[in-house]
Amino acid sequence: MREADHIDTTRLLVPAQRRELIAARLQSTGSVTVAELEREFGTSAMTARRDLHELERQGRARRTHGGAVVAQTTRNEDSFRSRLEQAAAAKERLGAAAAAHVADGEAVFVDSSTTAYAAVKFLLAVGRRLTVLTNSIPVMDLVAQTDAPNASLIGLSGSLRAATRSFVGPQTIDAIGRHFADKLIFSVKGVTPDGTLTEADALEAEVKAAMVARARESLLLVDGSKFEATGLNAITGVDAIGLVLVADAARKHITPLRRRGITVEEVG
Repeated sequence: MREADHIDTTRLLVPAQRRELIAARLQSTGSVTVAELEREFGTSAMTARRDLHELERQGRARRTHGGAVVAQTTRNEDSFRSRLEQAAAAKERLGAAAAAHVADGEAVFVDSSTTAYAAVKFLLAVGRRLTVLTNSIPVMDLVAQTDAPNASLIGLSGSLRAATRSFVGPQTIDAIGRHFADKLIFSVKGVTPDGTLTEADALEAEVKAAMVARARESLLLVDGSKFEATGLNAITGVDAIGLVLVADAARKHITPLRRRGITVEEVG
């Protein structure tokens, strides 16, 4: 393909398509420059900067002078399917423990974490009567495809984030704000030594913070690895959480939580 033909083709891309191609290049090469994007897509420098600004807002890039680099936390974020296989036994135990704290008839916010997915799977298996409010497509699929007549589903839609197969953004935050729930079941990227809950993506962090604010009680589900990891974006302090369910964590991580007055339940 001649360069002129290539530029003509890329000019036809809508902004969302162009940004996906830029994000893919960032994942592949680690960095891009505004000049490269001008040549590749036949756009102005202003448009290229606008694309990079939007990718940064989504947590998929970090702006630099003259371009951008891939956001390291995004680069390390695994797909939903691969995350399901990580610490799978701990997630199953955490999911079962969380389900025991959900009473019949309760409304439950569920985030896009695979640990919360495990909890919903257990709740459906035991036939709990509940309403699930979630931004997670896998959780929506799970509820829709399972023969669970006692479970109702409210989907919290918005902009699709492919990495986590979840909805995020202003529409999702608005949808959360129109509801209250008895419980929130969620997990996080990491817990810092000072008790800050963190997430890799800024938009996912916003969703989780909004759910915490609209739930009567929040149940945080974490395995030991969460105390060794830190996401780029703060969600809230652990003091805002009603109950922390922990699996396979060292005493040095659990003791500080209890000293802060946090209720911690160790899941064996």
